[in-house]
Amino acid sequence: MGLTLAVTTEQTIGETRVAATPDTVKKWTAAGLTVNIQSGAGLGASITDDAFKAAGATIVRTAKDALKTADIVLKVRGPAKDEIAALKKDAIVIATLDPYREKDALNALAAQGASAYAMEFVPRITRAQVMDVLSSQANLAGYRAVIEAASAYGKAFPMMMTAAGTVAPAKAFIMGVGVAGLQAIATARRLGAVVSATDVRPATKEQVESLGAKFLAVEDEEFKNAQTAGGYAKEMSAEYKAKQAELTASHIAKQDIVITTALIPGRAAPILVTKEMVASMKPGSVLIDLAAPQGGNVEGCKADQVVDVNGIRIIGFSNIVSTIAADASALYAKNLQAFVGLLIDKDGKLAPDAEDEILKAALVTSGGAIVHPNLKG
Repeated sequence: MGLTLAVTTEQTIGETRVAATPDTVKKWTAAGLTVNIQSGAGLGASITDDAFKAAGATIVRTAKDALKTADIVLKVRGPAKDEIAALKKDAIVIATLDPYREKDALNALAAQGASAYAMEFVPRITRAQVMDVLSSQANLAGYRAVIEAASAYGKAFPMMMTAAGTVAPAKAFIMGVGVAGLQAIATARRLGAVVSATDVRPATKEQVESLGAKFLAVEDEEFKNAQTAGGYAKEMSAEYKAKQAELTASHIAKQDIVITTALIPGRAAPILVTKEMVASMKPGSVLIDLAAPQGGNVEGCKADQVVDVNGIRIIGFSNIVSTIAADASALYAKNLQAFVGLLIDKDGKLAPDAEDEILKAALVTSGGAIVHPNLKG
């Protein structure tokens, strides 16, 4: 009997993505896997049950029906309590598990005997690029942040010259130049804005300037060493933060659009824009905060709300990629397809290499316990 793979409807409020597409289902079934998909799981991403069925999946009525025989479970977000309870012992769960904040769910998965892999922990190495869900989703988030800003902003983005006069271009400031920030810069430039950006990592200066944007940072010795070996931003000293805040404050006062993307794994998002900075902006200005789920980079931001401060709008998104669910699901499903390829052999049988550096980095529960070194204690 071959392996069974299950995909269920996401239960997190506002989550419209799905962990498989007809394209990945075809790959699974061609490899000899049985694929059970809960009815309606793909509707938020514009994928019908019929499309999944035509690709070779079996459509089942409930999550329990999908999970009871599943060897491998694919999710966007971690499984809900009732889904964890429905897992068979030794099932493999692969999802973005939000491991630093969802310890109760990890404990439940461990107690159920599941081997759970957190896609957020896939290392940023060359052979894992195709599995990098943070990058695939952040790329779309950066694009969508600019589209949302353009929609909320009451003026045009590009310069427009007409017989009646000239419309000045919008000034957009991107804070945090990871994958989301770079895509936000590129999108804002395509829409015709005058774009500037900042980040504490020195390697980003060249990237920002290559996209035609101005780079803004206090470039001292601490700045030159502000990146981890894994490519993430380090926590900066209080002294550096004060100098950077002073530079940022004078710059933000002249901006129309601010998009913040700065996150530090396992910690609350750093406050980059204080309420005083917000108050210095012109009425009609828009701030888009992509760090809202971890507290936000903008003081006063509230997740999934629009906060109006004297005509200046702070918009906090906790799941902006779900506003572009079809493309987000397609990329995410391909990430999962590549990851599952590490767990099964050419005959479609489970054969994970316990020493594979990608699998070791992503494994969070196994053998009835939480096993990831960053999550113990």
